[in-house]
Amino acid sequence: MSLRSPLGRVLGLGAAREGVHHWWMQRLTSVALVPLAVWFVVSLLTLPVLDHAAVVAWMRQSWTALLLILFVLVACRHSQLGVRVVVEDYVHAVGLKTLTLVLVSFVHVLLAAAGVLAVLRVAFGGAA
Repeated sequence: MSLRSPLGRVLGLGAAREGVHHWWMQRLTSVALVPLAVWFVVSLLTLPVLDHAAVVAWMRQSWTALLLILFVLVACRHSQLGVRVVVEDYVHAVGLKTLTLVLVSFVHVLLAAAGVLAVLRVAFGGAA
């Protein structure tokens, strides 16, 4: 016995009318993070030395900067999606849940912007 309406079963929509979009986004970001994380670790391990000058020179390469920005953005989005699920599952007061979700979104946007800014500053020579 299902509590869903016949139309809801046909359309695949849940109670929030969002379907599985959130679930798919979390899965897609996790799949995207696998090659990005592997690239990041392998790239750092193949550097001759891990001193400041070598890492800055590595970050100033255009493909490296692009992939680092993608890594930061995808990781922040994946984290935001995961934290949102935790808040929705464990915070039961409606007002507190709404406030927490807004704060989580703002913090993740701030972290993503700070990460992208840091990569761009190093890539364009603003931080040495």
